[in-house]
Amino acid sequence: MEDAATAEISRSQVWQWIYNGVSTAEGRKITKEWVEELLDEELGKIRAELGDAFNEPRYDQAVALFKEVTLADDYSEFLTTPAYERMS
Repeated sequence: MEDAATAEISRSQVWQWIYNGVSTAEGRKITKEWVEELLDEELGKIRAELGDAFNEPRYDQAVALFKEVTLADDYSEFLTTPAYERMS
């Protein structure tokens, strides 16, 4: 449950930053495109660190869900709703 809460808070914060035009301390505006770039970079780091243990389909599912609830024009009330829909 704690992991779901952490994911919920994180994706909500990123959505808010994007849709309220927030910039970093360095002045870079947080955009959908930049968030996608960061996701690709971080996934590459994880892939490199895990090597053969990297489970591509699972990470692809996680990234797709994160993008769905973070980059959508409308705020999704809960992360778990689309997550459960993907499981059925």
